[in-house]
Amino acid sequence: MRYTAHRTYHLARTLGAHLQERLEAARRRPDRGDISITTVIIWVASVTGALLIAGTIAVVVAKYNGKLNGI
Repeated sequence: MRYTAHRTYHLARTLGAHLQERLEAARRRPDRGDISITTVIIWVASVTGALLIAGTIAVVVAKYNGKLNGI
């Protein structure tokens, strides 16, 4: 029991110190983590393109499903 308590205490202190360091870093650089509008536009275009390609493939497979069964 003593060993488990010691490990838990050490883990809590380590996590607390790490969290404190991260908060201080965030205070030094408050703009960290902002996503630019260009990044959002690129992601939306990528997802839209992937959905269009997947939709086209699904339509073609559904259209020719009967003919593809004999292959």
